[in-house]
Amino acid sequence: MSTTVTPPPKKVNRVGLEVISYKGSKTTLCAGCGHNAVSERIVECFYELGIQPWSVAKLSGIGCSSKTPAYFLGLSHGFNGVHGRMPSLATGALLGNRTLLGIGVTGDGDTASIGLGQFMHLLRRNLPFIYVIEDNGVYGLTKGQFSATADLGSKLKTGVLNELPPFDCCALALEWGATFVARSFSGDKKQLQAILKAAITHNGLSVIDVISPCTTFNDHEGSTKSYAYVKDHEEMLNEVDFVPFYEDISAEIAEGEVKEVEMHDGSKLRIKKLGREYDPTSKFDALKMIEEANKNGEILTGVYYVDTTKPNFLDMLSIDDAPLATLPQSRVRPPREALDEAMEELR
Repeated sequence: MSTTVTPPPKKVNRVGLEVISYKGSKTTLCAGCGHNAVSERIVECFYELGIQPWSVAKLSGIGCSSKTPAYFLGLSHGFNGVHGRMPSLATGALLGNRTLLGIGVTGDGDTASIGLGQFMHLLRRNLPFIYVIEDNGVYGLTKGQFSATADLGSKLKTGVLNELPPFDCCALALEWGATFVARSFSGDKKQLQAILKAAITHNGLSVIDVISPCTTFNDHEGSTKSYAYVKDHEEMLNEVDFVPFYEDISAEIAEGEVKEVEMHDGSKLRIKKLGREYDPTSKFDALKMIEEANKNGEILTGVYYVDTTKPNFLDMLSIDDAPLATLPQSRVRPPREALDEAMEELR
């Protein structure tokens, strides 16, 4: 007599998908690279929030960090652009189809060096987009030279000291218009997860600077972006908890003074103060804390700033809800009368 063993039901999320639907190709990055941890957190967050992967557009430029989108959301739309130009690609893609959820993964070179001009214009427009910077302070693809985010006085494996001051990408993001700004560490799973989930639901530009150590070129003594240095010098600005709109909003959170920010879809971002007076909706307070941390040699992690009131770029332009490619010519092509009027004005 044979018996039939019923396999256990597969674990799926709220839209009926298994976690494998959110994974990508096998990584080709170095073992222990912080970028791989970022990919894992992105997979977890999109799966747990029940985002349909085919509704996502993932973009990148050039560099070790820009290989990252190959390792998550294999069922999504993707484009790997030229060095430093990812913000233009993202802007065009979301202007063409605002139903897409856009996420870009970039590096400190792709953002703060060749792509700095593009980054500045992305900030001022407040495009609804998730912009993740995998920040290791070196150019990993060209053998580990200092990048523009390398701290003053930090040391290369060759013993060379950096004599130039760094760009702080979070300070730039705050100054020029991003409406969600945070810094995290690739080794802090809980914090990075909560920040990414909040960024996914934010209806504006989210800039997340992730300190992501390069195990090959910048994980030695003297580096200020190594695993050991970050663990010793990390100062948490706040503890972050995220509750999706479809879960019980009364979910538990540790005792203490908590600032609650309602996101656009009704989800709650809960920010717990850690022994300091800090308002995450104040741009002035955010810039002041970053300046103080830099003077003290600290790496301040957490949510720096949230603004849910500023209109995003697509709303400012009154972009149609339907993808532009699906609109009939009568909606996108000016009538002959409009052309005649323009020509007459130019006589």
